[in-house]
Amino acid sequence: MALKHFSTLTSMLTASFRSKTFGHAIKTSLFPVKSYSSATGGEHSETVVGQTVVTERRGAVVSVAINRPEVRNAVNQETARRLLEELEAFDRNPDLNVAVLHGKGGNFCAGYDLKELANHTASLKLEQDVTKGPGPMGPSRLQLSKPLIAAISGFAVAGGLELALLADLRLVEESAVMGVFCRRFGVPLIDGGTVRLPRLIGLSRALDLILTGRPIGAQEALAYGLANRVVPDGQALQAALQLAEEISCFPQQCLRADRSSAVYSCYDAPSFTQLSVGQPGSRREQEEEDNSPRIQFEEAL
Repeated sequence: MALKHFSTLTSMLTASFRSKTFGHAIKTSLFPVKSYSSATGGEHSETVVGQTVVTERRGAVVSVAINRPEVRNAVNQETARRLLEELEAFDRNPDLNVAVLHGKGGNFCAGYDLKELANHTASLKLEQDVTKGPGPMGPSRLQLSKPLIAAISGFAVAGGLELALLADLRLVEESAVMGVFCRRFGVPLIDGGTVRLPRLIGLSRALDLILTGRPIGAQEALAYGLANRVVPDGQALQAALQLAEEISCFPQQCLRADRSSAVYSCYDAPSFTQLSVGQPGSRREQEEEDNSPRIQFEEAL
């Protein structure tokens, strides 16, 4: 398994990536912004200085930001732990419907912090069974029950690309760059990239990116289906929040059942007939009480 090669990294140097500058102003959210920690279950007023992950709540939408701009939001062990905590807390919280994942300072995520890995190899414990425990990037092995949107600016490469693949939707800025940049260092994709990427864009295109490690821009990513929407530089977060607020307004039980059925059909269903009611994982749901009529429906999960 590729995981066995991960422990051989002892003196890797972090990649030198060219920074990007974004000049567009971000509009004010439709909902009031509150500093919030999903993991602690409420609002807080602490400074973001020193926090590797920062969350803000906007109504039923929560944004989760990687806050290590000095290393282009490369993830270390503390950041991985905090990302996992916040997304697990989001999934448990009945008052939250959609989460937005993004990076502070103009980059989404440059992957795992190889400098920390080189200096603290012994402290990194990897669970080789992908059905257990967190991945190196933190939440990469989660199977969320609610939508997650990635707002991508700057670099989303290596493990950062794998975090983006965890999301249901990816909104990508025009100058953003994605790619399997860990190829050049001999670091394997062990956060779901080898499974999710072929499912999203097809095996041929996925292997093009996996084998070459080449960068892919926003327009090519859109053509591949890796990006759902391309937005002007500096506007990915605002566009993602607006989309999240729109999705949050729909009846959620029905939305989540349809989402779960689509994910199940992509990754787990052996045949179309396995999606019928009565198979393991299926259930009968009712539409939530809004001012619309209640209807019953059957959907496979």
